[in-house]
Amino acid sequence: MSKRHSQKHKIDRRLGENIWGRPKSPLNARAYGPGQHGQRRKGKLSDFGIQLRAKQKLKGYYGSITEKAFRRVYAEAARRKGDTGENLIGILESRLDAIVYRAKFVPTVFAARQFVNHGHVQVNGQRVNIPSYTVKPGDVISIRERSKQLTIVLEAAQLAERDVPDYIDVDHSKMTASYVRIPALSDVPYPVQMEPNLVVEFYSR
Repeated sequence: MSKRHSQKHKIDRRLGENIWGRPKSPLNARAYGPGQHGQRRKGKLSDFGIQLRAKQKLKGYYGSITEKAFRRVYAEAARRKGDTGENLIGILESRLDAIVYRAKFVPTVFAARQFVNHGHVQVNGQRVNIPSYTVKPGDVISIRERSKQLTIVLEAAQLAERDVPDYIDVDHSKMTASYVRIPALSDVPYPVQMEPNLVVEFYSR
């Protein structure tokens, strides 16, 4: 379970953006940061500050991944051929918890991490309880039979606030999803602008 499960809305307010596009985000009513100094006028960010904010936003979006884990993801993205920023997005979108969220099996990325941790998910028929597990194109993700009637699963499939992207093929009647391909940045339906190029600049300093 994510350490920040009870504070996810604070991430929105601290960053000043409704990063998941959730209608219940308190940022919709209070467009300023949390705490007694949240309404203070913010100064202009430095280049470092802009890069740091981009990194915090991307980390926060995927369930507030720890810095150690996120740095490992970046190192793998830099090691691969091609554009490091695009590789970074591809790796993050290939995480099992991200795909469970994208497939609308659960309502939030935090719930996806917990859902996988609790053993409700299978990959190619085998139970996997590691949220950061890397799913490969062609893999089939399914909800365990005894978990298909959980309220969280039934409600998530009906959510109108987001659609399943075309790089995931979902059958909600069977509660299965196939990972079709690794997406590019332009394929990912982020509610806010993500800037992986700035994250690359942050780690390249």
